Amino acid sequence: MALSHLAASASRSSSLLKPLSSALSLRRSISGDNSPLTVETSVPFTSHQCEAPSRSVETNPKELLTFFRDMALMRRMEIAADSLYKAKLIRGFCHLYDGQEAVAVGMEAAITKKDCIITAYRDHCTFVSRGGTLLEVFAELMGRQAGCSKGKGGSMHFYKKDSNFYGGHGIVGAQVPLGCGLAFAQKYSKDETVTFALYGDGAANQGQLFEALNISALWDLPAILVCENNHYGMGTAEWRAAKSPAYYKRGDYVPGLKVDGMDALAVKQACKFAKEHALKNGPIILEMDTYRYHGHSMSDPGSTYRTRDEISGVRQERDPIERIRKLILSHDLATEKELKDVEKEVRKEVDDAIAQAKESPMPEPSELFTNVYAKGLGVESFGADRKEVRATLP
Repeated sequence: MALSHLAASASRSSSLLKPLSSALSLRRSISGDNSPLTVETSVPFTSHQCEAPSRSVETNPKELLTFFRDMALMRRMEIAADSLYKAKLIRGFCHLYDGQEAVAVGMEAAITKKDCIITAYRDHCTFVSRGGTLLEVFAELMGRQAGCSKGKGGSMHFYKKDSNFYGGHGIVGAQVPLGCGLAFAQKYSKDETVTFALYGDGAANQGQLFEALNISALWDLPAILVCENNHYGMGTAEWRAAKSPAYYKRGDYVPGLKVDGMDALAVKQACKFAKEHALKNGPIILEMDTYRYHGHSMSDPGSTYRTRDEISGVRQERDPIERIRKLILSHDLATEKELKDVEKEVRKEVDDAIAQAKESPMPEPSELFTNVYAKGLGVESFGADRKEVRATLP
C-alpha cells in the first residue's frame, strides 16, 4: 500500500493501545517493529523452465499486521459494493474480488510504485493496493465526480497514473498487449522496473495474449504475465474451456511458476522472484491459484455451476485473511480482540467513505466530451455538409 496509507494505519493502530494493558502494549510495540520472521509457504511452488524460489519467506510483524488490515479493508469494501449494487446505487457491470485479496497485497509487498500494474475488470482491490482511496472507489462505482476516473469509468475502469496503475479494462485479454507495451517502454527507458499484466483463466486462451508474449520474449521485455486462476471463466469451469489448464506452462519457451494465490506471503515471494527474473531474462508467467466467493459479476449468483459446499470449503480451508489471522495469533503478535477491533475500525472507514461518496455530485454534462480527443483536437462539431460549425466543445 502507499506509504501514507501505512502511516495512517500505524496511527490508527496506536490509538487502539489506550484501553489495553501494559502487556498488550508491549506486544503491539514488538509487533510494530521490523524484527525478521521466517514463514514457510502453504504449498511448494511448481516451476516450468526455471528454478522455483524458496518456500521460506522473510517477513516481519508489521508486514503481517498490514496484510491483515489491508485484506480486511478490501473484503469489507467489496461486501459493501454488493449492498450498494443491490440498492441500485451502483449500476452497470460490477465484478467483485473477495477471496482473491492475497494476490493484490502480496504483489504490492514485492514491488514499488515505479513498477506498473495493468489488469482486467476485477480491479477495485488492485486500485486500493496501489494507494487508491475508499472515497475514490465508492464515488467511481456510483458514477460521482470524486471517483478515480471522475465518475465516467465505473467499476471496470479504475485508473491511477501517479502509481503506475493503468486500469481496469473491459475487453477480455486486451490489457495484456498493453502491459507488454508498458514493459517495452520500461526497457527502452532503462529504468529497471517491470510490468505485471494480470488476466483471468477465462482470458488465457486469447490469441492476443500469445502474440504479445511472443514479441516480449523476442525482445526480452520485463513483462510478468499473471494469470489469476479462480477456476471459472464466467460460469465455465477451467477444465471445460482449456485442454491444458496448467497456465504457468502455457508460455512453452517462457518460464512459469504456479503459486498458491490464497497465501499472501507465497504471492510476495513469487512476485519478488519474477521481478528479478524479468529484469535479467525477460518475460515470465505466474499462475495464481485463487478463488472468488462472488459470482463472475453481480448479475451472476455464482451457485449454478458450482456447489455451495465448494465455496464454503474454500472459505474454511484456504481463506487468505484467516490464514494471516492464524499466523498473527500463533506468533503472539496480537490478540483475537485486537484483530476484531481492526475489523470494526475498517467497517467504520468503509461506511464513512460511502457516506462521503454519496455527497459527491454527478459529473457535469460537459464531461461527456472530455478525455475523448487529445487536448485542442476534435473540439469543433460540424453539420452534415462539413461547412457550418454547429458547436465548439469544451
